[in-house]
Amino acid sequence: MTLIELGWHPDFEQHFSSGPDNTRIPARVVRQDSQRYRLVSEPGEFTGIITGRMLHLSDSEEELPAVGDWVVIEPQSDGATAIILDVLPRRSAFKRTVPSSRKGAARAQVVAANIDTLFLVHGLDDNFRLRRIERYVTLAWESGATPVVVLNKADLREDIDEVLVEVAGVSPGVDVHAVSALDGDGIEPLRRYCTVGRTVGLTGSSGVGKSTLINALLGEARMRTTEVRTGDSRGRHTTTHRELVRLSDGGLLIDTPGMRELALWSDGEGVSATFSDIETLAEQCRFRDCRHDSEPGCAVKAALESGELSAARLESYRKQQREIAFLERRRDRSAALAEQAKWKKISKIVRRYYKER
Repeated sequence: MTLIELGWHPDFEQHFSSGPDNTRIPARVVRQDSQRYRLVSEPGEFTGIITGRMLHLSDSEEELPAVGDWVVIEPQSDGATAIILDVLPRRSAFKRTVPSSRKGAARAQVVAANIDTLFLVHGLDDNFRLRRIERYVTLAWESGATPVVVLNKADLREDIDEVLVEVAGVSPGVDVHAVSALDGDGIEPLRRYCTVGRTVGLTGSSGVGKSTLINALLGEARMRTTEVRTGDSRGRHTTTHRELVRLSDGGLLIDTPGMRELALWSDGEGVSATFSDIETLAEQCRFRDCRHDSEPGCAVKAALESGELSAARLESYRKQQREIAFLERRRDRSAALAEQAKWKKISKIVRRYYKER
């Protein structure tokens, strides 16, 4: 495969150097298993290992390679392994807050990198929630990728036209498709996003049918699938790792494990894009600092009273804003802790240097 077929973009060229001996080459991370990576480059495939220096100097997990990343590698003499020396700056990164870090300093987890289009897969069964779609759309816009909502299991609904209107209402400016991945219905329109060298990521809750959708796009049962629970339509984690696969027509897909909880990682731009209808209304309020409560001349309140805007959507907007504000406070703490840890590392290295002289 050529670099272009692997998703190479001119933006990466300005950051890549082959090194003084021309021994370094670019490669893409297609799978991650702990701190070992499967890499693909023009010469072929390698097992990638990060250097101790990279691991030691990284301030956070976010700086380490993720599936979809382009990395600088130095192939080893065995022809099968390569040392990962650097991660090229990402064009996009789908992130979420690490669930276990909520009570402490905020940390981000890079779910997948350098995605052009992000399929937000949702099942039209008992687990269907408009508010969950809003959260995924927020994270997708924040990532830098273009979100596309894919409503799977359309065969379970007779009111599909009404559902499409509802989903379009909570995801302004986003393409929405209804499919039945198991039957192959509605799959063809999705292929226009999967052209040569373009990377499509798939994300969604457990049990929405991401693996089945990938199998439909691949035209073969490559991904393992399982049944959801009949009681609540909850799924099991069929996909336990992130992996980039190639379609026969040249598109690239990144599958990700299902997410049971989705903590936002955003600086507010994603929220603004997801709720652009509310923010457009807010621009028409009489007062710039309107809280959309009891102020006179509030366009948002008027839209609520007329039925143009639902109370549930406004509350979802306020909830995401509160979550982002809380995240910002935790980020400030994280930045202070990271700076403290960095200088602690530097001091340790300096002390060791003078001790060994």
